Amino acid sequence: MQKSPSHTGLFVALLVIGCWATSIILLMRWPFSFANPLVYLMVLVQMHLYTGLFITAHDAMHHTVSPVKSVNDFVGYLCTFLYASFWYPKLYTKHHQHHNHVHTTDDPDYHESGFWRWYVQFIRNYLSVWQIVAMAIIFNILKLRIPQQNLIMFWVVPSLLSTLQLFYFGTYQPHKGEHDNKHFARSQRRNHLVAFFSCYFFGYHYEHHEAPGVPWWKLWRKV
Repeated sequence: MQKSPSHTGLFVALLVIGCWATSIILLMRWPFSFANPLVYLMVLVQMHLYTGLFITAHDAMHHTVSPVKSVNDFVGYLCTFLYASFWYPKLYTKHHQHHNHVHTTDDPDYHESGFWRWYVQFIRNYLSVWQIVAMAIIFNILKLRIPQQNLIMFWVVPSLLSTLQLFYFGTYQPHKGEHDNKHFARSQRRNHLVAFFSCYFFGYHYEHHEAPGVPWWKLWRKV
């Protein structure tokens, strides 16, 4: 008997999106004070949830969210928009260029330089003027009903910090320097708890390149 397609990926995706949405809605209503230490903890929580949005979109790029293509792509579009108004088709194309031309001049994620120059180039490859305009418009609409300090601390700052998290653990550490394997990638030391909280197991980066069709929530099994 033929095995039915799994919809677990869609459940995991909806869980991540739901956690992000619940958190950000509550934080937009939270009485804000810089003197409250919980503010800084929630910035980190929200940063991690933003990273989860992007990782979910990444799973969609590898067609592992849903066996139904339209559903899979919708999740990809939704997550990239919620993350920072990214255009999913552009990210899809560039990400597959990365897999097909890893560690070469045709790899949009690779830059032969130090951390900050590489990070700036990485952001420039994905950021567009229209995206910045869209985010500015959304910000100015939202601040009509939401305190600006809440928007900055829980919407803007976590998203920006998330780009550093994704870049450091998912691009810079795995691909910097010399490599002795066909994927030009390395993996962090085996520790599933650290791997999850650092970047949803994408520190196990050699394993991801070896089996790109494995979703993030199964990647730890490949180590």
